[in-house]
Amino acid sequence: MTTILVTGGTGTLGSLVAERLRAGGHEVRVLSRHARPYAVDLREGGPGLDEAVAGVDVIVHCASTPRGGDEKAAGHLIEAARRAGVPHLLYISIVGVDRVPLGYYKSKHAVEKLVEESGLGWTVLRTTQFHDLVFQGLQTLARLPVMLLPAGVGDQPVEVAEVADRLAELATGAPAGRVADMGGPEVRTAPDLARAYLRAGRRRRPVVEVRLAGKAYKGMRDGGHLTPERAVGKGTFEEFLARRFPAS
Repeated sequence: MTTILVTGGTGTLGSLVAERLRAGGHEVRVLSRHARPYAVDLREGGPGLDEAVAGVDVIVHCASTPRGGDEKAAGHLIEAARRAGVPHLLYISIVGVDRVPLGYYKSKHAVEKLVEESGLGWTVLRTTQFHDLVFQGLQTLARLPVMLLPAGVGDQPVEVAEVADRLAELATGAPAGRVADMGGPEVRTAPDLARAYLRAGRRRRPVVEVRLAGKAYKGMRDGGHLTPERAVGKGTFEEFLARRFPAS
């Protein structure tokens, strides 16, 4: 039986990864700021982190936040993993972190480099945005009388459960380095996704595209965050919406 530590194991992705690994017969430790017995803030490190990684065969690093601190957290995790002699560190990243100059993407790319240079056996998987995140963004935009969307930007949302399946598969294999990207089944325009959201929620809003400035916007307009050649996901955004807005 393999002992696997899942950081961010109470989150949207991490909880599903932990569930799948347990179902596969593995011993799973969940690390997050409030999950006992491994309640650790990775940004702070500390003796609790050494306890969490002791005797672990694989670390699946899902913990992340756009509010900052990912590089510091990864540094603490890698140091603890080295001390414990953990043979495999698996990191989940985002398609386009090296092509779209968003602050959060830059941080994720920096963590990739830390993982690659850690001296540990490592695997990095990049995926496109989850359906959940696209949904949350559209939900926020729909609070206004008009939905304003960035002009010329598409998205390729992927089902988080499928990403969890892939991570569980990688976690039970040997370190593989940078593996093939994983994208959702289709590239959709932002207005198309917005109208799908409005239909599913039985709402009406004008949808207006707005041109933006900046290198990050250009990177997305150029499709830097997409991977159409790796459209391996199966679940569609409409199927996701049907679960969020069940028919009455």
